[in-house]
Amino acid sequence: MTILQILSLLFATAAVFGLITCRWLKLPITIGTMLLTVLASVALILTSTKVPGIHLWVTAFLNQIDFGTLILRGMLPLLLFAGAFLLDLDELVREKLAITLLSTVGTGIMFFLVALLMELMSGGRIPWIECLIFGALISPTDPIAVLEMLRRVGIPKHIEAQLAGESLFNDAIGAVLFITMLEVAAGDAPTPWHVAGILLAKAGGGILVGLVTAWIASQLMRRINAYQVDILLTIALAFGGYALADTLNVSPPLEAVVAGIALRHFNRMLPKGNIADNSVDGFWKVIDEVQNSILFVLLGLEAMAIALDRTTIVTGFAAILSVNAVRFVAVAALLLLVRLIRPAHRSSTFVLTWGGLRGGLSIALALSVPEALGRSWMLGATYMVVVFSIVTQGTSMNWILHRRALKRLAA
Repeated sequence: MTILQILSLLFATAAVFGLITCRWLKLPITIGTMLLTVLASVALILTSTKVPGIHLWVTAFLNQIDFGTLILRGMLPLLLFAGAFLLDLDELVREKLAITLLSTVGTGIMFFLVALLMELMSGGRIPWIECLIFGALISPTDPIAVLEMLRRVGIPKHIEAQLAGESLFNDAIGAVLFITMLEVAAGDAPTPWHVAGILLAKAGGGILVGLVTAWIASQLMRRINAYQVDILLTIALAFGGYALADTLNVSPPLEAVVAGIALRHFNRMLPKGNIADNSVDGFWKVIDEVQNSILFVLLGLEAMAIALDRTTIVTGFAAILSVNAVRFVAVAALLLLVRLIRPAHRSSTFVLTWGGLRGGLSIALALSVPEALGRSWMLGATYMVVVFSIVTQGTSMNWILHRRALKRLAA
């Protein structure tokens, strides 16, 4: 199939499933779209012996899509930039302590404890290094899934800033841990100082590139009065800055996040009316929502590539338990620390725990694991965690918050 045919099919699937979701299922569009795609994929797998032609055609279609590359180098730049650009900067600044601890120390705790639990629950059948690799790729919360959930769930602004800020900034930590564990598996043994140096270089470089490119884009935007050019400059910043960071071997995800936040900050310093803020904001909201629908279709289709045998299912359930249990422990401990430093700080351990969704980023990293290092079980376990977090956690959050609000009112 040609690229045009592939894109046409993806957009058509997203549109039809979105229509069904809004008209009959009454679910959030992205969740309903992913759920319907997963069900369609499972139905095709179950009927593959009776209707082999359709199954072979879908399999051939999926083989033409490089999921890892498409997510990491195609959709992620726009999604991360949009999420950061549309954030509430004032709340982000007020919650900087909690965000910093959750995105750095919290990610490190998740990485080690999830690996430890997976090794213990497997009874030693899974090698320790494979558990560490899995802990690294599953430890960061996914900004795309988290931000999509936050836009439709009514939670207080300060908690929204904590959850969104953490999910946007912890990718760099998780990516460096993931790369380091792959180096260890290949025979290298980097020292803690080496790991810290890589982290500082990649994170610092990503931040610097994001700041510089955002400042340049803001200076260009102030010199014209055309919303079309403003939008084109932001697109160039989202793609160009990400590509530049990738070329310089610094953190592209962190660059995209910093560029989005910095551009908003620089533009706010200009006299009101110099930049077509409403048009630019509206454009990025639409781009974000459309891309989310396509991404969730892709995630649903990925079910066709998962070997759902007994080992994968058992490992997947163990991963779901490990990830959520460790997430609760890490969030509770770090929020306690924040309250010791700032006694007046407000937050919610439950919301931050249950709202820490996983998504396409973890699947893209799992797809890049070599087969000799347990790619099969990692991909299956990651996919089950992602489906559970998006469908179960993402869907239930609004209902749970509503119930908690009713109980508070009754009290």
